[in-house]
Amino acid sequence: MKSLYKNLLTVAVMTAAVGFTGCKKFLDVNESPNGPESAQESLVLPSTQGGIGMVVGNNFQVYGGLWSEYWTQNTTASQYKPVERYQPDAANFDRPWGILYNIVLKDIEQLIAKADQEKYKQYAAIGYIEKAYVYQLLTDAFGNVPLKETMQGADNLFPHYDEQKVVYDSILVWAAKGVSLANNSSSYKPGTDDIVFKGDMNLWKRFGNTLLLRASLRLSEVDAAKAQAGIAALFATSPTFLTSDAKITYTSVGGNQNPLYAESVGLGHVQNLIASKTAINAFKANSDPRINYFYLSRYTTGAQTGQIFGHLQGDYDTQPGSTVLPAYPSTNVGGRAGSSRAATSGIAPVILMSAAEAYFLQAEAVARGWATGIVATLFQNGITASFTATGLASSAPAYIAAAPDAQLPLDKEGQIKAIITQKYYAMCGTQGFEAWSEYRRTGYPNFLVPSVASTLGSGKLPQRFLYPNTEVTRNTNFPGQKLLYDRVWWDVK
Repeated sequence: MKSLYKNLLTVAVMTAAVGFTGCKKFLDVNESPNGPESAQESLVLPSTQGGIGMVVGNNFQVYGGLWSEYWTQNTTASQYKPVERYQPDAANFDRPWGILYNIVLKDIEQLIAKADQEKYKQYAAIGYIEKAYVYQLLTDAFGNVPLKETMQGADNLFPHYDEQKVVYDSILVWAAKGVSLANNSSSYKPGTDDIVFKGDMNLWKRFGNTLLLRASLRLSEVDAAKAQAGIAALFATSPTFLTSDAKITYTSVGGNQNPLYAESVGLGHVQNLIASKTAINAFKANSDPRINYFYLSRYTTGAQTGQIFGHLQGDYDTQPGSTVLPAYPSTNVGGRAGSSRAATSGIAPVILMSAAEAYFLQAEAVARGWATGIVATLFQNGITASFTATGLASSAPAYIAAAPDAQLPLDKEGQIKAIITQKYYAMCGTQGFEAWSEYRRTGYPNFLVPSVASTLGSGKLPQRFLYPNTEVTRNTNFPGQKLLYDRVWWDVK
């Protein structure tokens, strides 16, 4: 691929100090495997997944983690101060945009190009599901994005933008197409080249169905009728959903490490992220034992051993006292930056969609009256799935019985609040962008506060990513930059 975007990305990668060291084995940004027409699907597929993991686990994770207030900028460092001030530079978004458009989506098109040939249907099935997933990332982050003119075969350096409603229509079609193509009995299908599910097409069906449910519910506030109809159509197929996390795993070897940890390697192992008081106070109010999975105490000796503290969001100019040192994001989420953490932070997985999320999505659909089931059971299954994923399954029953935020009200809005709040806890440090998106959609959890370093004023919070500088300066059909607090189409609350 010889597009201007690809060339710009290549230059950026070659000169950037951070951000692209993870998943190098599967993502060679200097030469996409879709270059030769004869490239094997077994080489193209892991490139798509490595690129998705890079974006979800690094750029989107950092912004989502900070704007969901799981994390805040460390007082002894400075990397994310502009993010905390809500003043990111448009150039900060060049890399994720470039990876998704110029590598991942181009490679996905190769996977789905032969969907009509039996031999390639399983690769095409994954490709369609991945395409839906990637476009949801893009449109949820940026709003209107190029779609129709990016699928015309030849590179288009100046694509027009499509309305977000149109993008969502396509997301639903592609995800359903992928599910319909998936056939676990096919004799020719991925194996170890599928770094998410190792070629298990039943799991890809579950992923696709869960994605369909997520995408339909994203429309709940802007087009409830369409959301309800989509969910009804989905449940009419007797769908199965994820019961285990869809994730990409990494190794401690440089170049194949967790993307968030890889960023810290590029930054000289500086610990830029610390725990936000917003999330910490909420976990503590519920006596939630998961706090010790998501965060790492600064105290290893003395009376305060193991205690977890947070820091006020955006208050990076105030040094904490020695008795309230804020915790670090734990190695379980790739957030501990120390050079000795490659074997722990470096191998933390990137979660694409979690089992807990799947249960909470089903619970919300039932709570809204758009699907059949028992909302309380699904709600508790979501909590249990999160506790299981964090190695705390035995603690789930006591938490469900006693935690204030684990109680399910009788009214619909109260149930939605409880479901999204629990989803917020479950996504801590692992699905930061999705947690931020759900906050924008629903207004929950309702305890987020503006950063004290905010430059937006009037209690405003970030509602979108800025369009990348590469689009602003080089696409002659670019429709114009948005403000950080301009809402995307589905964000009406």
